[in-house]
Amino acid sequence: MTTATESPTATALSLRNLYFVRFGFAIVWAVLLFAVGKTLGPVTIGLLVLYPLFDVAAAVVDFRSSKTARPTVGLYLNMALSLLTAIGLAVAVTSGIPAVLRVWGVWAITAGIVQLVVAVRRYRLGGQWAMILSGGISVFAGTGFFLMAGGPNAMLTSLAGYATLGGIFFLASALRLHRVARKES
Repeated sequence: MTTATESPTATALSLRNLYFVRFGFAIVWAVLLFAVGKTLGPVTIGLLVLYPLFDVAAAVVDFRSSKTARPTVGLYLNMALSLLTAIGLAVAVTSGIPAVLRVWGVWAITAGIVQLVVAVRRYRLGGQWAMILSGGISVFAGTGFFLMAGGPNAMLTSLAGYATLGGIFFLASALRLHRVARKES
């Protein structure tokens, strides 16, 4: 159980563990989506909706575990955006791949902005440069997905690359936070 007087080291360790889990999830999800994401079948639809729901769960864990560095508004906003995205994706799959890419693109843009703000506010914890980069790149990737949706090459498998890159950024932050926590212990 954590308390509001939790140390920055404990917060760094909590975030490190969460980031390792997020890395693993992103890689497994990306491999699965790449394998089945050429069409909108039941497994693909399940994966598409699962990703933002996992993001909601991760934000809840983040909120509960990082008391000292908690940018509450950003985490609440992230939870809301991800939940709305899961709902939006569940509806968009009935209209086809372009609609899915548009919903995902809007989510990537808005969640990227939130991630960027949260990471900047947490910068002093260490290990946040990768989250700052990830947030910024997410904004550009989201724009790309939105534009791709209107073109002839609208592909869901491009989301696998996005998830993989995001996972790599979580891994980089986790490794950096591990070193920071080890130095301070």
